[in-house]
Amino acid sequence: MSPIHVAIAATLLGIVYQSTVGPGKVFADPTQPATASNTTLPNRSELPASVETPVSFELDVQPILAAQGCNAGACHGKQRGQNGFQLSLLGFDSNFDYDAIARQARGRRLTIRAPESSLLVQKATAELPHGGGRKIEVGSPAYQTLTAWIRQGAPRRLEDEPTLTSVEIAETEFLLKPSETAQLAVLARYSDGSQRDVTSMTGYLSNDTAITSVDATGKLVAGPIPGETAVMARYMNHICVANVSIPRTTELPEGFYDQQPRANFIDDLVHDKLNQLQIQVSDPASESTFLRRVYTDVIGRAPTADEAREFIESQDPDKRKKLVDQLLDQPEYIDHWANQWADLLRPNPYRVGIKAVLNYDNWIRQQFRENVPYDEFARRLITAKGSTWHNGAVTLFRDRRSPDEVATLVSQLFLGVRLECAKCHHHPFEKWSQHDFYSFAAYFGRVGRKGKGLSPPISGGEEIVYVSTKGSVKHPVTDEVLPPSPLFGTADVAEGSDPREALAEWMTSPDNDYFAQVQVNRVWAQLMGRGIVDPVDDLRSTNPPSNPALLDALAEHFQQSGFDQKDLIKTIVLSNVYSLSSVPNETNAADRLNYSRHYRHRLRAEVLAQAVADVTETSESFSALAPESRANQVWTHRIDSTFLDTFGRPDENKDPPCERIPDSSVTQTLHLMNARELDARVRSDSGRAARLANSDSSPADIVTDLYLAIFSRMPNDEERSYAETLIRDSSKKTASKEDTANQSGDKEQKETTDEGRRRVIEDLMWAMMNSPEFIIQN
Repeated sequence: MSPIHVAIAATLLGIVYQSTVGPGKVFADPTQPATASNTTLPNRSELPASVETPVSFELDVQPILAAQGCNAGACHGKQRGQNGFQLSLLGFDSNFDYDAIARQARGRRLTIRAPESSLLVQKATAELPHGGGRKIEVGSPAYQTLTAWIRQGAPRRLEDEPTLTSVEIAETEFLLKPSETAQLAVLARYSDGSQRDVTSMTGYLSNDTAITSVDATGKLVAGPIPGETAVMARYMNHICVANVSIPRTTELPEGFYDQQPRANFIDDLVHDKLNQLQIQVSDPASESTFLRRVYTDVIGRAPTADEAREFIESQDPDKRKKLVDQLLDQPEYIDHWANQWADLLRPNPYRVGIKAVLNYDNWIRQQFRENVPYDEFARRLITAKGSTWHNGAVTLFRDRRSPDEVATLVSQLFLGVRLECAKCHHHPFEKWSQHDFYSFAAYFGRVGRKGKGLSPPISGGEEIVYVSTKGSVKHPVTDEVLPPSPLFGTADVAEGSDPREALAEWMTSPDNDYFAQVQVNRVWAQLMGRGIVDPVDDLRSTNPPSNPALLDALAEHFQQSGFDQKDLIKTIVLSNVYSLSSVPNETNAADRLNYSRHYRHRLRAEVLAQAVADVTETSESFSALAPESRANQVWTHRIDSTFLDTFGRPDENKDPPCERIPDSSVTQTLHLMNARELDARVRSDSGRAARLANSDSSPADIVTDLYLAIFSRMPNDEERSYAETLIRDSSKKTASKEDTANQSGDKEQKETTDEGRRRVIEDLMWAMMNSPEFIIQN
């Protein structure tokens, strides 16, 4: 396993590395001195050798199976395997794989005296029918390795065999030009200090093939457009990542970012990244665009016509800061942000009971009403105990009834770690093992319950959650009782104490970067249209942040503020980056990661529903809510609303956390255009259109009111001229009809002559409410 120092090779060719694919082959690097500390392999030459080295099952055979996809989820690595032959997924259980190959089926897969006739070899070479086709060629290095291992007696382990400790990519940062190529070099390190070049035995995956693709040999090919992506390399149960950047070939004007306004550290870090990529920011958004954006983002509704007019006409240089402070103190802030957390926590009432859901929702809203620091919010939730009727947070443990169910939710929400895969096998894209998963779940092993439990479909009974003196979690394979252990670091449980208290202390500790990072990333995504890490709760090395320095700085700021979410929101929305226009320029049209412009996205269902209510001056009636209640106050998905369901309210039958689909759909378009309920609200006798039509307002005032109420801005000259003409013409026709009615004495005709002006206003409202400017967050 150690570098092989051959005299002539050391003199003429430099250091020599043993091959991982078959005896009789070594690799030489002619550019490097013959030192065992060398780790780079830019050029490799294959040299013949006649000595057949001992072959290891774990270090030589399993990597071949992994490289050929034999233990992938679509082949023998899936549950119950393929055609009676099962391997552990991606080779994470060597003992299981060895038993399957060498011992199961009476050992028929190996023929020690005639290795070439072994079923394992003949299937792999397709000499016998094989559903997966030919995986290796006869005589290839992989073929020689397999046959040599069988010839040597198919040993489970070699004497003094080292173990694989880590895998690394020799060069992890690549700055490429469009269409340029580069080669990855992957090294495996072992417990005895040796290392191997495993580039040819590694699996590769690009996060964005349009930016950079990678083939089976580790060759990178940059795409035609500027951007960034990460490329994952997996060798056995180890994963490493290389980052690829492709800046624009046309440079920005000298000193461009030195001249850009910077309000706080967010602007510094975003500008630094954009300067590296030679991407220019879009122009600042208009005052009206910023106004509507910050209202819908912070309190979940658009400004009224009066609020819009006041802000637009104000000359106060500090008006944005004052506005943000004002919005953060509004009661709508509580409902808007609590409703977003309800998506992550709210269970199905048919499972836990309607009263438990209501208490849970009230508890969440109370935390935001009190502006409870985020760390305390998490602590109160995961250590909750008592009655589901008196402490809403306890509903978490009524819904998630086993330690593993609680562990998957808590790790995803508060750490940004999706552990669920590790429940059954080693995580395919991360370092987490089954041992990690069940040790983490053990913190919830002593959660006890008193009461009737779940009794579908109503489940209305009270349940008490308490800390039991009994309860443990076992490893499903070894049956070992696992003590509570965090995913990293230490979190010891004091004797006689609630294990969840130790977990909460570890989780909210300043040493735990995940805790602050996942929440700032979640808030950033809500405000900026996309997370620094996407998905927002999937923090892992193979899904790196688009701007690591920005994520770290936001997390540190959040910690230093005492985990104050209002302060975090204020910091973000007062940055210049937040106030950029969504209109792209020629340099940033393809940018989807670096916030060179505001990323457009459809308004949340509840926000859009409230906008419809405010514009039409009608309210939607929700069952189980008081009259005039807002959509953000709906506390269960079981409260019917065709509008909310159409525009992406999560399916009430799904387990939390529930994700929303932000994309627009044909159904949504048709609903806005044709739904009878919406048409009735536009044409309501007590709505805005009727009020304006019956008022003494001039056409100019009516048009101004409509644009301020619907778009939060003044109309431009063309829009104003067109709309005023429509209203004025309808008034002329009405006046003409009134004269005719007066002359003829036709009372019925006279009563209907005012409808023309109202119909025009209704049509204008309907057209404006069906425009992208109303539906989309610009």
